[in-house]
Amino acid sequence: MNKKEYYEGTYLPQMHRFGKLTNWLGVLLCFLPCIVLGIGWGAWPEWSKLPVAFGTGAATFGFLWVMEPIGYYPVVGPVGTYMAFLSGNISNMRVPCATMAQKSAEVEPGTEEGALIGTIGMATSILINVGVLTVGVVIGSLVMSILPDSVKAALNYLLPALFGALLIQFGVKDWKFALCMLGYCIAIYILIQLGVFKWLPSASNWFPMVSAVIIALIWKATRKVAET
Repeated sequence: MNKKEYYEGTYLPQMHRFGKLTNWLGVLLCFLPCIVLGIGWGAWPEWSKLPVAFGTGAATFGFLWVMEPIGYYPVVGPVGTYMAFLSGNISNMRVPCATMAQKSAEVEPGTEEGALIGTIGMATSILINVGVLTVGVVIGSLVMSILPDSVKAALNYLLPALFGALLIQFGVKDWKFALCMLGYCIAIYILIQLGVFKWLPSASNWFPMVSAVIIALIWKATRKVAET
């Protein structure tokens, strides 16, 4: 059995079974506090209002249910997707760690090797993240209280700086593609500010990323077909 056969015939089926099991378990555990409140203190919600609450949540965050798996899957792969959505902090930690691991190992995202290395990078980030969060919960509030206001304000730029670094990292490989996509995203945000997309609900929250991901995938797929 070669590597590809093992990856597709043994590794992926096992990971899909384990990934589905752990993610469904995570979903159930999310409701555990509510169940405890209901059974222990009788604090059950009014069942007639649950559909309204779900509808409100779907209208506000439903775009993430489609956008995030499509946007992150090419980088983190199938196994990484299970890990990312179970552990959280996807955009600001899991994806950057996966991409840096792939860059260090000199493998391409979207390949079998890239998926495996990205999964290792994400697993490492989760272990370290848990340790850092534990320390942060204990002493984080104390540290934040003694930081000057200028430093606290600067922390708001961490995420934009992180995505800027990722743009440069991948952009140098195909700068024309990177510049075109950056220009597209800037243009979309300007159009949103001008009210062009008022007819789309909460367009500023989801439309730029969803449309950019779709266009990028179509662009890359078209170029790959043309090259072959």
